[in-house]
Amino acid sequence: AFPVEHIYEPEPGELFSRLLPRFIEVMIHRALLEHTAGEHGARMTAMDNATKNAEELIEKLTLLYNKARQASITKEVTEISSTAEALKAQRA
Repeated sequence: AFPVEHIYEPEPGELFSRLLPRFIEVMIHRALLEHTAGEHGARMTAMDNATKNAEELIEKLTLLYNKARQASITKEVTEISSTAEALKAQRA
């Protein structure tokens, strides 16, 4: 086997001095991206909680509405029934 010699161009020191600023730039960019992703995650969680709370509120309000509606219907039926009974009693 032949001995293999590697030739580095540019020199390792020069390569390092070129790559270090780029590495720092990439690390800062990564930190900014992670920060933004964290913000979006927090917003998504907050919106999910708000949606669940809204759904619970809708269920409660629907139940209240239905109870009030049923009470109104019952009152109306009672009034009609009472009126009919009164008319029957008047005719008799």
